[in-house]
Amino acid sequence: MHKYANYIEEIEIDSLWSGKRHIRWTLDHKVNILSGINGVGKSTILNKVIRSLSQGGEFPSHSLKGVRLKVSPNDARWIRYDIIRSFDRPLIASDSINKLNINLVTELDWQLFQLQRKYLDYQVNIGNRIIEALQSGETNAADIAYQISQPKKLFQDTIDDLFTDTGKKIIRSENEVKFSSFGEELTPYQLSSGEKQILVILLTVLVEDNKNYVLFMDEPEVSLHIDWQKRLIDLILELNPNVQIILTTHSPAVIMNGWIDRVTEVTDITDN
Repeated sequence: MHKYANYIEEIEIDSLWSGKRHIRWTLDHKVNILSGINGVGKSTILNKVIRSLSQGGEFPSHSLKGVRLKVSPNDARWIRYDIIRSFDRPLIASDSINKLNINLVTELDWQLFQLQRKYLDYQVNIGNRIIEALQSGETNAADIAYQISQPKKLFQDTIDDLFTDTGKKIIRSENEVKFSSFGEELTPYQLSSGEKQILVILLTVLVEDNKNYVLFMDEPEVSLHIDWQKRLIDLILELNPNVQIILTTHSPAVIMNGWIDRVTEVTDITDN
């Protein structure tokens, strides 16, 4: 059985740009916020780590040259991770997307389409676990089944709460994420950019199903309402307490709810 890392302890990058800027960043196991002026290298640091992990295969043998990650436990061979980017660019249509017969216009739409598939798999998985719990004969079987169902309910309640001002509610009887709004049925692709963005983030966290994993976010707040920015980190940790967050941001609002001590300036981890 593969041994997965719980979180990343340290990121070391030999050279951020050709021959310049050695980076060594010791991480908190929960929340890590990278700050700094434009062009200082925030996104570059994230991109180098993500490229290293996306090579495929066993960690750390597949890591990019010049990028080293120290993980916990230190004998872990694999890392689960997701990445959220903020830029809702037009989708460059391909034949395979056109054949789907769904109106996918932007990159966020495409992410939501992929997450809908994962959401269906997630629901089948927790449904099977609930049935197993109820058939187990354990005296606390009902309590176990209830606990299994809670993250999905929390996700739905949270989205309903966030979307209160626009009158949107998740339709609970649907297997896919759909919304009712003043008597009209909406797909996720009909939401505003900010609504799509928060939905992508929280759906990504939910379908990881409480596993240990790393969530990289590159300026996730760009299209979010300021109140949502303030709540973002807390909402993620509430939905999955086992996630490690590594994010870049320009927004003071993201750190307002008590996260200022988790902010690292790029200059503080740089050795020229």
